[in-house]
Amino acid sequence: MRFVIALLLAVSLAPSSLRAQDNAIPDVIREQITAFQTDDFTAAFDLASPTIKRLFGTPERFGQMVQNGYPMVYRPAEISMLEQRDMGAARVQRVMIRDGAGRLHFLDYQMVPSDMGWQINGVQILQAPQVGA
Repeated sequence: MRFVIALLLAVSLAPSSLRAQDNAIPDVIREQITAFQTDDFTAAFDLASPTIKRLFGTPERFGQMVQNGYPMVYRPAEISMLEQRDMGAARVQRVMIRDGAGRLHFLDYQMVPSDMGWQINGVQILQAPQVGA
């Protein structure tokens, strides 16, 4: 009987702990974007996964890649967090960013869990939805 009660308690607590983890994901993304806005590439690099860190090697190289390849992330005018979805052990956070020129961009942030919390493992720029097509 104690086992059943413990199991029911664990199951009832699991969704709230998962929601807490999921809520941390947007905070990590916002923290990295804030670091980019102040040119703090070291802080932004600290939020990247070990795979990304190995790929770019230094915060400066990482910062250059973001400036050149993801200018909407480097200097956004507006950020909105959209839906999340599971991708194996990772989670994907959809983000809508409005750049300084007013254009909308949709990006998928792949997030991986680590001992340090959620880390950014990659960002994919998505095709913008067609309006009035």
